[in-house]
Amino acid sequence: MVMPSGVTPAPAAVPPRKQPDAPAPSPAPDTDAPRIVPRRNVGRWIGAGLALLLFAMLLNSVVRNDAFQWSVVGRYFTTSAVLDGLLLSLWLTAVVMVLGFLTGTVLAVMRLSGNPVLRTLSWGYIWIFRSTPLLVQLLFWFNIGALYPTLGLGIPFGPQFVTVQTVNLLGPTLTAVIGLTLHESAYAAEVVRGGILSVDSGQTEAAQALGLSRRRTLRRIVVPQAMRSIVPTAGNMLIGTLKGTSIVSVLAVHDLLYSAQLIYNQTYQIIPLLMVATLWYIAVTTALSIAQFYVERHYARGGSRSLPPTPLQRLRRRLTALRLWLRRATAADARPAIGGDR
Repeated sequence: MVMPSGVTPAPAAVPPRKQPDAPAPSPAPDTDAPRIVPRRNVGRWIGAGLALLLFAMLLNSVVRNDAFQWSVVGRYFTTSAVLDGLLLSLWLTAVVMVLGFLTGTVLAVMRLSGNPVLRTLSWGYIWIFRSTPLLVQLLFWFNIGALYPTLGLGIPFGPQFVTVQTVNLLGPTLTAVIGLTLHESAYAAEVVRGGILSVDSGQTEAAQALGLSRRRTLRRIVVPQAMRSIVPTAGNMLIGTLKGTSIVSVLAVHDLLYSAQLIYNQTYQIIPLLMVATLWYIAVTTALSIAQFYVERHYARGGSRSLPPTPLQRLRRRLTALRLWLRRATAADARPAIGGDR
C-alpha cells in the first residue's frame, strides 16, 4: 500500500508484556479428610504376646530355680582352672580352623583340578573323613600306637631312614589337634569348593582375556568374590568347632568342659559347673557371631548396592521411629483441645 507524501505511518502497536503469574494460593488443609489407618494384624500381636509369656515363664523357672545354685556359678565362673580350660579351648579352635582351612583349600583346588589323580585323591580323602564320626577318629588317633608302633621315613618296600615310636610321639593335645584338623579340613574343602563354584564363569573368562595368569585370577578375582559364599558357612564351622572341642574331654585334654568336670568330681556340684561351661560357651559364641556379621558385611560391599545395617544403626532407626511416633501422637492429642478453644 502506497502512502501519500508527507504522511508518516503510525507506529505499530506493541503488545503489552505478560506479567508473571502469581503463585496459586495453597489449599487449606482439609481437617475432615479421612485418615489412612494401617491394617491391624491381631493374630500377629496375639502370637507375640504368647511368645513373650512363654519366654517370661521359662526365664522365671531358670532364675528362681534353686537347683541351679547361681551363687556357686558366680563363685567358679572366673576361677583359674575354668579360665585355663577356656584358653585351651580357644587355642584349640583357632589352630584347628587355620590348619583345617589351609588343608581344605588345597583339597578344594585338587578337587577342581583337571588332573584325574589329584581329583580322585581329594575326593577319597573327603569321603573317608566325612563318613567317619569325629569321636571314632579321635579314639583311633589316640590308639594309633596299637596299629603302628613305629612310624618311619624311607623308601617304600625298602630301608627306613628315620623311625619314631608313636607311643612317645602323640600326646592327648597333639592327638586332638590332628584329629580335629583332619576332620574339619574335609568339610572346609567342600565349603571352599562351593564358594569357588558360586563365582560366575564370566569373571574367569574376562581375566583370561586380560592376560592374567590362572594363579592371579584365583587369588585376586575368584577368591574375593567367593568369600561372600564362604564366610557364612565358615562362621558356622568356627562356632561348631568351638563347641566340638568339648569332645576332646574323652582324651583327658584340659579344655573348658574337662576342667568343669574335674571340679564337680571333687565338689559333686554338677549342675552349677555345667552352667559355668555353658555360659562361657554362650559368651564366646555370641562374640564370634558378632564378628561373623561384620566380616560378612565387609565382603558384601561389591555384591549389593546398600550394605546391611549394623545393630547400632538399627537401634538408631528404631529410636528415630519411636520419637516420630510419640511426636505424632502428642500432636493428635492436642488437636481437639485447640479446636475447642476456638
